[in-house]
Amino acid sequence: MQFVDEASIIVEAGKGGNGCLSFRREKYVPKGGPDGGDGGHGGSVYLIGDDALNTLIDFKYQRFYKAQNGQPGQGRQMSGRAGDDLHVKVPVGTTVIDEDTLEVIADVTEIGQVVLVAQGGRRGLGNIHFKSSTNRAPRRTTPGTEGERRNLRFEMKVMADVGLLGQPNAGKSTLIRSVSAAKPKVANYPFTTLVPNLGVVKIGQHEHFVMADIPGLIEGASDGAGLGLRFLKHLTRTRLLFHVVDVAPFDESDPVAAAEAIVHELGQFSPTLAERPRWLVLNKLDLLPAEERETVADEIVRRLDWDGPVFRVSAISGEGTGALVQAAYRWLTEQRQLENEDEEAAEREREMRRRMEGEAVARTEARLGRKRKRDDEDDDDFDDDDYDVEVEYAP
Repeated sequence: MQFVDEASIIVEAGKGGNGCLSFRREKYVPKGGPDGGDGGHGGSVYLIGDDALNTLIDFKYQRFYKAQNGQPGQGRQMSGRAGDDLHVKVPVGTTVIDEDTLEVIADVTEIGQVVLVAQGGRRGLGNIHFKSSTNRAPRRTTPGTEGERRNLRFEMKVMADVGLLGQPNAGKSTLIRSVSAAKPKVANYPFTTLVPNLGVVKIGQHEHFVMADIPGLIEGASDGAGLGLRFLKHLTRTRLLFHVVDVAPFDESDPVAAAEAIVHELGQFSPTLAERPRWLVLNKLDLLPAEERETVADEIVRRLDWDGPVFRVSAISGEGTGALVQAAYRWLTEQRQLENEDEEAAEREREMRRRMEGEAVARTEARLGRKRKRDDEDDDDFDDDDYDVEVEYAP
């Protein structure tokens, strides 16, 4: 299945039914009075988080969603039938943005979470509501109102606890294969990973966390080089980043320069994401002679001036990966416990997520602004004088 993490759709709620103008007409009941019923409310459009979906590809083929209209009222004080609500399933991890106002409507982060995105129109009132002591035969009704219509943009971000960050061919896919049941493509050339992959890392019978692998970054990604920064947004929901560094690149490039380039591109994409806890994972130690491993690893750490956690692993053989995932699980558990017990820590996490969401909206606004500018330039290039149109009128 094709992986699609962005989509734009149009949703339209149902129109409310009109009120009815009617008078009671029965044998032996002269001047029965008004009996026009109300219309039915229009159906609303809701989004529902569904863990069975992991891509937005369905919204590439169906882009218009409309709820049912309400039925008009009838005589004998019969109300019209309300329109059925429309429930649209979206993947968990979907951010919903109004394309016209750039307002973040909702963040669907839980299974079964329901979000109202278009309110149905209100019903019209029948003439029975307008009778009074001075107006025994009202001919007044009200029409149903139109339902909301919105242009929505979906941006899906995978739900994971730990994210893998690094250059192409650093061994991220091999690492996630080694510690989980995920089976991303692995080959001895760059950019084998083209879409994000998720893997569940099991520590014990009931202990686990989710790890996300995204396509590798290269220097200049913020300017569109390689796969650019498109998939970095999938790391914004993670709590911990593993910066995977190839200690023995096949092209004999400098691992330190590669690591520093990744840090730069991360800051260009999101200064807030760059503040996330990041652990250094020195990979492919099996490619070095045993007597050189410690020396090479220590030299990389020294040149990076790294003062955080460092793990030396060989993803392909599994060496050191057990200690890495055990430490990650302990750290994640401690963080969740701290946020449950300390309101200040919980607020710091919420504030960081709000900042990253604000940065995401700013990126969307800039992207849409560039698109509108291109559209305006295309309109300016169109010259009416280039087309001579003759109009003939029928006699």
